[in-house]
Amino acid sequence: MNYLKKYGIGGKISLVFNVLRTKIFFPSARLIRFPFFIRGSGNICLGSSLTTGVGCRIEAITELSGAKVITFGRNVQINDYVHIGGVNSIIIGDNVLIASKVFITDHNHGSYGKGSVQSNPLIPPANRPLSSAPVVIEDNVWIGEFVSVLPGVTIGKGAIIGTLSVVTKNIEPYTI
Repeated sequence: MNYLKKYGIGGKISLVFNVLRTKIFFPSARLIRFPFFIRGSGNICLGSSLTTGVGCRIEAITELSGAKVITFGRNVQINDYVHIGGVNSIIIGDNVLIASKVFITDHNHGSYGKGSVQSNPLIPPANRPLSSAPVVIEDNVWIGEFVSVLPGVTIGKGAIIGTLSVVTKNIEPYTI
């Protein structure tokens, strides 16, 4: 493949710069395109051969020292401006492809819709206690652009989540 033709001279320089930074700061990753934002790195397992687009945010918000809150499998590809935020458990399987502008979270500012304890809407959202439930994205899943994956769901192996979907309940394996 002719990378100069595909990326242009500026793109090629940027690609070389990103490959070098990846190998220095994230040696198990395939390619991290910068800027790349990571919070709580001690609670995140990036897996092997991770590829990201620009502007990705991966945040493990926890007080549990060393607990892996966000875990990536092998050969995961996340595109531009993906935001993954976890306080409990987010597991992303092998060979998962995540399009641009996807939001994955295992928590909410407050508790809504499940159980008997509901948050008071008169309390500012930032002051409400976090509620959380694990998220599992199994192997070979494809998540389209602008998708939101909310707490407490499992996306089954080989599933495809179409663009602009909001995933609020489990998705069976091999379904669209």
